[in-house]
Amino acid sequence: MNSETGKYIILIGCGVVLLGVIIYFFHDKLHWIGRLPGDIRVEKENVRFYFPITTMILFSVLVSVIVAIVRKFL
Repeated sequence: MNSETGKYIILIGCGVVLLGVIIYFFHDKLHWIGRLPGDIRVEKENVRFYFPITTMILFSVLVSVIVAIVRKFL
């Protein structure tokens, strides 16, 4: 391992801490996550199936933008 790996691990750790703080303080305002139009939800008597496809696409785009910004500055 070199110092670059350490920098990436520190950045990822800071990102996880920031995400945790956002979820901790704003959990009541984030109820829409997982309930977007396009998320598949099937509930029957004994079966519950949930596939948040729209939410996953939104998070994928968001993570791609963040990674592109980080790569631009590093």
